[in-house]
Amino acid sequence: MKITVRHASHQDDVRNYDTTKLRDHFLVPSVFEADDIVLTYSHIDRFVVGGAMPVSGPLKLESAKAIGSANFLDRRELGAVNVGGPGRITVDGAVFELAPRDCLYITMGSLDVRFESLDPTNPAKFYLNSAPAHARFETMKISIAQAKAVHMGDPAQSNERTIYQMIHPDVCRTAQLVLGMTVLKPNNMWNTMPCHTHDRRCEVYFYFDLPEPARVFHFMGEPSETRHVVVANEQAVISPSWSIHSGVGTRNYTFIWAMAGDNQDFTDMDFIPMEDLR
Repeated sequence: MKITVRHASHQDDVRNYDTTKLRDHFLVPSVFEADDIVLTYSHIDRFVVGGAMPVSGPLKLESAKAIGSANFLDRRELGAVNVGGPGRITVDGAVFELAPRDCLYITMGSLDVRFESLDPTNPAKFYLNSAPAHARFETMKISIAQAKAVHMGDPAQSNERTIYQMIHPDVCRTAQLVLGMTVLKPNNMWNTMPCHTHDRRCEVYFYFDLPEPARVFHFMGEPSETRHVVVANEQAVISPSWSIHSGVGTRNYTFIWAMAGDNQDFTDMDFIPMEDLR
């Protein structure tokens, strides 16, 4: 297992970042590596983001110095979404098979978590998000059919999409982690515009279903000091609470959003009028 650490950045400093520094602090350029678990630990809300890609055999979730406990989930909870081929996750002996786009919430206190592909020629890719937890709930599989689907957007604004709320108070109980998947319809490229901030929680966007050479332009920064990061397929962007988080692609795509912070209220947003963006 590999884990890197990112420190928080103050918005006054970010105003002076060039492209390289923006990407170094906020872009997660490599989420999946064959036969490994690759994680990024962010000091923004102590959020962990990464991926597990088992090919030749199962991968066990281990702890690390950055986690600070004997087991990874001693004081954390975890969400895993399969964005690859069919796979399974075993949690303390309980087996959960995940088809593409299925999700598994793994509760705090789980000791033995293993990721496995059902077909090595089409390996599973488990996208992982973890946040500190204060209580133990129930490990729960949420298939995309079981998720709460919310249809939003307008073709005239190029943002017609379906939001699948997976790890969400209306679907399963968690300590603080909230996660879902947004699928844009063909010929729609914008997500979350007009944009917003939510000062009470951070958010991470993971973009996928992007063929080469398609890209997403992810907008971030203070509303009056916007910046952008160019994102390729299967890359993630960490968004601090003071930053907007919105994007437009060169074609339609899918992204997974995950949040952690002071509350789980999905609609707790501070919308930014278009005329205030700079």
